[in-house]
Amino acid sequence: MKKSVLFIAIVFSISIAKAQLKPYYAQYVLNNYILNPAVTGIENYVDVKIGYRNQWSGIEGAPVTYYATVHGPIGKKGNRPTATSFDMQGSNPYKSKELELDEPETAHHGIGFTAISDKTGYITRTTFAASYAYHIPVSLHASIAAGFMAGATNVFLDKSKIVWANLDPNDPAVGVNNGEIMRTKFEMGAGVWFYGRNFFIGSSVLNIVPGKISLVESEKYGESNKPHLFAQAGYKFQLSNDLSILPSAAILQISPFPTFVQLVSKLQYRDVLWIGGGYSFKDELSGNVFMAGMNIAHTINIGYSYSATSDQKLSAYTGNTHELVIGFLLGNKYGDSCPKNLW
Repeated sequence: MKKSVLFIAIVFSISIAKAQLKPYYAQYVLNNYILNPAVTGIENYVDVKIGYRNQWSGIEGAPVTYYATVHGPIGKKGNRPTATSFDMQGSNPYKSKELELDEPETAHHGIGFTAISDKTGYITRTTFAASYAYHIPVSLHASIAAGFMAGATNVFLDKSKIVWANLDPNDPAVGVNNGEIMRTKFEMGAGVWFYGRNFFIGSSVLNIVPGKISLVESEKYGESNKPHLFAQAGYKFQLSNDLSILPSAAILQISPFPTFVQLVSKLQYRDVLWIGGGYSFKDELSGNVFMAGMNIAHTINIGYSYSATSDQKLSAYTGNTHELVIGFLLGNKYGDSCPKNLW
């Protein structure tokens, strides 16, 4: 019994410690924009995403994340298929004759906005940020983009949710009065994104400005903010006119934590349905991820993912992770069935 209690305590402390960092998303492939500002304005339309993530559902107070993103292009022309393309309305862009009709895209700008609410136990972090990117074609079938984001994160500690037991409710580590349990920190991020007909590769850094969010006047207590380094890459293989498969990888590095690596492959049937699966390498919480989604007309796309640790003893306490993403294509003048430069 003591071992079980200690085991639960260790797992919970691990989850709380890592949840103090920015939330991660199993379905980064559905919304790379939330991890890399260089993706801003990559599509032919305004891309809106609403996401929900319930991490380690078996632990009370485990991380729950909500987010909304919106970004779109300014002055973009051209409409060629790329590594994550889907069918155009009434045609298949992978047929060689149609590919010969591709026109080079022109340089264009992109702007976007992100809102994230991440709650872990009695701590809630709310982030609002704006982004800008500039896309430049480097050949007929490839472009490169660079972007940055800026905003602010508010950290709020709800003392009413803390179970004090025999501890002192006036612990200076969590503040003494209401004025000491809320802080705001400036956020910055930057990234690059190289993409073409059959590939994409990018890297970004969030939390460029390191520091500490202290909920009290003393700098002895607080939450340390470290730069988050992301890298993503994928290559698309066309199996037939109707089927394609896109293996991809994502890497996250935050000192002093172990490097997180996720490998995922997505099998897509034209512009209608897709399924995906992969494995996450994340020290004590490595595990499998399964995903599926569908695209409705030229307006909505939906994706769901289910993640589970590969350690059966851990899974009995942590539970599984669920993530839902709903996307809307606004101003879709070309009739794209789905995102063409992203998943």
